[in-house]
Amino acid sequence: MTRIILFNKPFDVLSQFTDTGTEGTSRRTLSEFIDVPGVYPAGRLDRDSEGLMVLTDNGKLQAKISNPKFRSPKTYLAQVEGSPDAEQLDQLRRGVVLKDGPTRPAEVSLIDPPDLWPRTPPVRFRKTVPDGWISVTITEGRNRQVRRMTAHVGLPCLRLVRWSVGEWSLDGIAPGTWRDA
Repeated sequence: MTRIILFNKPFDVLSQFTDTGTEGTSRRTLSEFIDVPGVYPAGRLDRDSEGLMVLTDNGKLQAKISNPKFRSPKTYLAQVEGSPDAEQLDQLRRGVVLKDGPTRPAEVSLIDPPDLWPRTPPVRFRKTVPDGWISVTITEGRNRQVRRMTAHVGLPCLRLVRWSVGEWSLDGIAPGTWRDA
């Protein structure tokens, strides 16, 4: 039977079980939170991003979730610097051209600030610069894609939380905790 684990990855945690970084550093990894043999992440989530990671012991499922050819939707809640306008949102919906080529069109909407847990450390706050929240659903998963897309349209990302992957969501999973799907 396939094991599927849904994990809410905190900020500043690597999306792998071991740290193969520079000697002498001690970065946090999945092994601090998940002690289940034989499961592996289906895709990655940047160290400075938070939210849903799917882990499984099924290699075919892992590939289906993480390989862009299967177009598995991934929804992110992004706090961006600035007040997103209709043109910026339309650019994201059409897809933008990044250094590694054009992105597929995204589903994008302006949202109210979501009721999320506090981030440690907190996102920087500047009285003179407004911010806003958008929901972005992509069917790719390039390196830092949502951050690069929002920056491309003039909306640098301040906080990024992956809310869902395919049929699974973060609903009811506290940061640093996991549950079986």
